[in-house]
Amino acid sequence: MINVAANIDNIKIRIARAARKRNIDANSVTLIAVSKMVDVSLVEQVYNLGVIDFGENRVAELNRKRQLLPAANWHMIGRLQTNKVKDVVGHTCLIHSLDRWNLAEALDRRAEYKEVIVPTLLEVNISGEEQKAGIAPNLVKSVLAEVGQLKWLRVLGLMTLAPLNDNQEESRPIFKELYALRDQLIKNSFSGVDLKYLSMGMSQDFEVAVEEGSNMVRIGTSIFKE
Repeated sequence: MINVAANIDNIKIRIARAARKRNIDANSVTLIAVSKMVDVSLVEQVYNLGVIDFGENRVAELNRKRQLLPAANWHMIGRLQTNKVKDVVGHTCLIHSLDRWNLAEALDRRAEYKEVIVPTLLEVNISGEEQKAGIAPNLVKSVLAEVGQLKWLRVLGLMTLAPLNDNQEESRPIFKELYALRDQLIKNSFSGVDLKYLSMGMSQDFEVAVEEGSNMVRIGTSIFKE
């Protein structure tokens, strides 16, 4: 039987330890429980334990669970197709996977239609892996410079994925680079942009992510598996 309470306690201890290494408040790190392929009863159990942020990578599953647990904060963390934009705008607290300009335009059009602001994170492909989505680091500044023309879109930070590996230290350079990029970009004044969030780190590497400046970690396996 899955003991999610013990799993969450363990994760919080590890986040706190990593936060101390960076000399930051552990409460400044948002734990997002990645609930893909998890039964809603288990999601509700985790919610009742005090985790209020959940991430889904499929739109249909996000909306099904959102309707069953509307009090939670729902994050879209998977790649988003433009034809699914209508099912996401207004239904999520944050879209982590803005990875191309035509998606930004589609989100803005739908947000204008619904008269709601759509909060997003710009996904950056730090690792350079061809199979990964995301904007190349050298293009991020030019993309952010254009965001101001989209009235209803807000970019609130950056997200990245490190390569899957058994040694979390191998993820550290990826996270360090994203933090450095954010540090460089905040010296600019971009309209519609407030780079306050860094979404990086999953079950296999969230500790080094926090040590390198992440304030949003996306954790599924370490919560929902035995």
